[in-house]
Amino acid sequence: MPIPLINSIASWFLKKRMHQIELFLKYPNEVQNDILLKLVNSAKGTYIGEKFDFKSITNYKTFSERLPVFNYEQFSEKIELARKGESNIFWPSKIKWFAKSSGTTNAKSKFIPVSDESLEDCHYAAGKDLLCMYLNNNPNSQLFTGKSLRLGGSKSPYEMNGTFYGDLSAILIDNMPFWAEFSSTPSNKTSLMDDWNYKIEAIINETLNENVTSLAGVPSWMLVLLNKILKKSNKEHISEIWPNLEVYFHGGVSFKPYLNQYEKIINKKSMHYYEIYNASEGFFAIQYENNSDELLLMLDYGIFYEFIPMHTYGTKDEKVIPLNEVEKDLNYAILITTNAGLWRYKIGDTVKFTCLDPYKIIVTGRTKHFINVFGEEVIIENTDNVINKLSSKYNLEIIDYTVAPIFMKKNKKGAHQWFIEFKNIPSEKINLSEIIDNELKSENSDYDAKRYNDFTLERPEIIISKKGVFLKWLELNNKMGGQNKIPRLSNERKFIESLIRLNN
Repeated sequence: MPIPLINSIASWFLKKRMHQIELFLKYPNEVQNDILLKLVNSAKGTYIGEKFDFKSITNYKTFSERLPVFNYEQFSEKIELARKGESNIFWPSKIKWFAKSSGTTNAKSKFIPVSDESLEDCHYAAGKDLLCMYLNNNPNSQLFTGKSLRLGGSKSPYEMNGTFYGDLSAILIDNMPFWAEFSSTPSNKTSLMDDWNYKIEAIINETLNENVTSLAGVPSWMLVLLNKILKKSNKEHISEIWPNLEVYFHGGVSFKPYLNQYEKIINKKSMHYYEIYNASEGFFAIQYENNSDELLLMLDYGIFYEFIPMHTYGTKDEKVIPLNEVEKDLNYAILITTNAGLWRYKIGDTVKFTCLDPYKIIVTGRTKHFINVFGEEVIIENTDNVINKLSSKYNLEIIDYTVAPIFMKKNKKGAHQWFIEFKNIPSEKINLSEIIDNELKSENSDYDAKRYNDFTLERPEIIISKKGVFLKWLELNNKMGGQNKIPRLSNERKFIESLIRLNN
């Protein structure tokens, strides 16, 4: 079959999904309520279902009153039983797969259950929807005339007691239908390689001569790969290697700190960048329009959403609300109940709603990653915006960054310490401390108040990293590739001190 015809058929098939998307756009709260009752009914015969008498739950009020809120530590005992092969604990179908997730700095691994239902009705459905929305917004796309370069986890799944664990990306690749590999590069064998350095070389060798039309992966790691491809091919821009490249589907970390670098190395005005919001626990949101920061919350993937206003989070007055009670521009922690058996589960992410009809969000950070030592309430959204403005205004390319507090000592006031790695060291004429300080003041009124006349906080201290320090930390901590990421903010100094030691 001719490639242009394949492209037309695939585009037509995927665009048909828009009719179903329009259903939850029109009736979001009804769709969410229906999902909740289906999840409760499906799991009524499980250990969890019998313990909390799911049979008698007929509405959200009863559900929210009867079930407690869980974090991973409170749920881990049940997950360990499932990993050992026990069934019907928190979900009726046997859980064979567990997505291994170690987060950022925490060395303790988490094993998130991935059911057959969540694979099909959430993760794979979201992949199709991502393509559907992109094609709907770009009707002249030639996406399927070439291949998608995917950059996933660096660990293949491991077996234990008849169950398997590995990076989510490895699980998705391992369970993918055989025909999907034909539209992707590199091969499954290469994608699932353990050793990151060997894998990168293998990916380069396999993809250099392919017709790559799209990229998919975490921005920080994809950037490492693309720079190595440029070096090996002796080219200046990616568009010289893959002239038909048209879109990069990215997620895992905010894209703002990396946008300037991608625009430079790809060098293609017609290039599209599409953000997704997914995690080991599920696939949550997709960019709905071209050139937008807003993500459409996907409401029919077998996930029921609840939210905790962050001003109550972790307090005795902590409040949990359903989707129909959220407000715009407030920071919320997310709770999910899923078709993999997670019940009222805190995933650790925070979001803001930018629109309530339809429900659109931006990801603002992590519940554990913020700085509030001095009452400044700085979140990742603030610092990512500062980095984005800094790189755009002064044409700087930033590899990575992290921020931590400098605590008050005797008569010395506190401050923030920024540890930044640049691709090229900025000119001494650029006063980074002053610029970052002013930009953060404009982003965050609490920080601005604490900085007034140096009353509580002094101007931030900037440490310019030597090249490769962040990468070295990831390598030393066995966090190369996949979904591993640098913690942007910390309320203590453990992480930044480890970077400073490597930098000396």
